Amino acid sequence: MPTDTVDRWSPSSWRERPVRQQPTYPDPDALQATLSQIDHLPPLVTSWEIDNLKEDLAQAEAGNRFLLQGGDCAESFEDCTADVVTSRLKILLQMSLVLTYGLNTKIVRVGRFAGQYAKPRSSDTETQGDTTLPSYRGEIINSPEFTEAARTPDPDRLLKAYTHSGLTLNLVRALSEGGFADLRHPEYWNVDFMAHSPLANEYQRLVDDIGTAMQFIDTVAEHALNAMERVTFYTSHEALLLPYEEALTRSVPHKEGIYNLGTHLPWIGKRTNAPDEAHMEYMRGIANPVGLKVGPDMTPSKLRTLINHLDPDDEPGRLTLITRFGANKIADRLPPLINMVQSMGHSVLWCCDPMHGNTERTNGGIKTRRFKNILGELEQAFEIHAAEGSRLGGVHFELTGENVTECIGGARGLKANDLERAYKSLVDPRLNYEQSLEIAFSIVRKYRALHK
Repeated sequence: MPTDTVDRWSPSSWRERPVRQQPTYPDPDALQATLSQIDHLPPLVTSWEIDNLKEDLAQAEAGNRFLLQGGDCAESFEDCTADVVTSRLKILLQMSLVLTYGLNTKIVRVGRFAGQYAKPRSSDTETQGDTTLPSYRGEIINSPEFTEAARTPDPDRLLKAYTHSGLTLNLVRALSEGGFADLRHPEYWNVDFMAHSPLANEYQRLVDDIGTAMQFIDTVAEHALNAMERVTFYTSHEALLLPYEEALTRSVPHKEGIYNLGTHLPWIGKRTNAPDEAHMEYMRGIANPVGLKVGPDMTPSKLRTLINHLDPDDEPGRLTLITRFGANKIADRLPPLINMVQSMGHSVLWCCDPMHGNTERTNGGIKTRRFKNILGELEQAFEIHAAEGSRLGGVHFELTGENVTECIGGARGLKANDLERAYKSLVDPRLNYEQSLEIAFSIVRKYRALHK
């Protein structure tokens, strides 16, 4: 980073740096007009919520919380419906119920929703036959249909993304604050097809145990524990489309710092983590807690540079390292990074993303992930952190509350020829409701085995 600009940060200073993964809009004036409109719209989240999340993440660093981050690979406008949002919330609540009870700790719930509309791509263009068009980059930019009109970046989609994010947040807040998450009534969270799951009996035993505990608490307490009726959900997305992120980045009266008020926890993907480029420049200055995806190509020296860049003051709760190596690489790649961070004496929250390093294609060309590899990377992460004197403080999943068939394996033994039955993802394969719940039980089993 040039020394003459190291301290000169603003929400737009990223524009002075090389930038990756940005679309080319045919009408720059129309783009600017849309961004100006978004800049004057109300924020989607508040600075108080962001500060509360940072404190929760600091508690997770200290071992007093556990982070559960999950949601869609890429949200679609079409799926901004009550049924889809509620189903997604249900499975995250079910998973957090299992983790709260099984780990005996509070869970920090962060959804990959209300803003996960942009996706990085390996190529700027896609070719089918003799036709080459811009790649699909998420609903905030263009459409997946392979036509020139659909693939042309459209500034109006930024406003649609803002609106759909707000609608999603509104429903999530209403449900989580209105009794939907009441621990006295976990049966509210059951998806209709849960009864057919091989895990139904194990889940029901856990629900019954919690119900008994809550009855006891209500009996001995002088008044109802109203706090049990609600939970807090935070939002997260990859801060990829920088003009949109900038438009929602603002100062707050009576507070120091400048916040991204479009989400609580923005993160940087592995394709945009060069320390002297635009995404890192943007993220280093915002007051939010930030996540950093750490892939198999990350070296200890580069990670040290990125940590010093994003969190020079070693602020508790500021930096979450989200590792994504793959089941066959984590044993070699993770220990040197843990050792380097320990040598720095730096506070970070380690989080395992066992999804992105385990993506493959079937013989028929369908993108999928094997449940055994997802679980394998996750279990290795727990073991490696324990062996190195570190702590795995969170998990990060692409999942849905719908009964999709996108990942191979799990309790029902989905096979490659089952994928086409209900494959709905626009980009990456997700765990379905049943596989997600199975993962939650597996986390508890591994955690308890390591802490006997």
